[in-house]
Amino acid sequence: MQLLSLFCNTKIILKVMAPASLGVMLSGCATQALQLEDRDGYIANHAFKASAHNERVRFVIIHYTALDDSQSLKTLTEGQVSAHYLIPEEPASRHDKPVVLQLVDENKRAWHAGVSNWNGRTGLNDTSIGIEVVNLGYTDDIQGQRTWYPFNDKQFAAIAALAKDIIHRYQITPDNVLAHSDIAPLRKQDPGKLFPWERLAAMGIGAYPDRQVVLKHLAGRSLDTPANVKVIQALLKQYGYDQIPQNGIWDDSTRKTISAFQMHFRPSDISGHADAETEAIARALIEKYRR
Repeated sequence: MQLLSLFCNTKIILKVMAPASLGVMLSGCATQALQLEDRDGYIANHAFKASAHNERVRFVIIHYTALDDSQSLKTLTEGQVSAHYLIPEEPASRHDKPVVLQLVDENKRAWHAGVSNWNGRTGLNDTSIGIEVVNLGYTDDIQGQRTWYPFNDKQFAAIAALAKDIIHRYQITPDNVLAHSDIAPLRKQDPGKLFPWERLAAMGIGAYPDRQVVLKHLAGRSLDTPANVKVIQALLKQYGYDQIPQNGIWDDSTRKTISAFQMHFRPSDISGHADAETEAIARALIEKYRR
């Protein structure tokens, strides 16, 4: 290394050096030059790499905007919130590929998660990629009946392609592909009960329970059989819902957290009630992803 460094920094090349040896030395000079980066006031040498490191990005967080295209773009580019990517209501296509809008570089911190917790981690803005999907969310009529807005096939294709790429590049585990409502269940409901989690999981994007394992944990009970609230609180905490109380009481925080879990894994009933199917799904997920 010292000989090569001396050779590369001198302007005199001995004429007696064999051509083959000279070629090897010059090749070494080129390699060393590529490892040096001239910065403002100093030079950084990239020749050595530490083995003790991992990717900053550990999570993918999916949201809906609750706004139309123009308002979504305005809010995410001019307001006090942001996301790395925005998927329009009708994504354009180029060369048969959906076009998504990248609003923040992946190596920068977007402001999309807010106060958030998941499986022992807090402040997920620091370690996540945020994907916003243009969708109005829901509307409530005067009787309090809620109508959710679906995601279309073009959006699904864009979500699937984008998420699969991010997951592959950062080696994100299925249980860390999450809804905003998973990481902030007491205050958020996006991307809502109609987001296609099961369909994405079938493509290798995100977590989902195996139906046969759910049936095993149902152990012959009907789906709506009441379950022990304290048991479900403990199971959801074990899976990653850190904000759920551990008091054995069906209080507002528990109901909201159970409802967030159901929106992701049992969207047919998101009432937040502690029932046998919810318990069985939680046990199936823990068996699949936590052992």
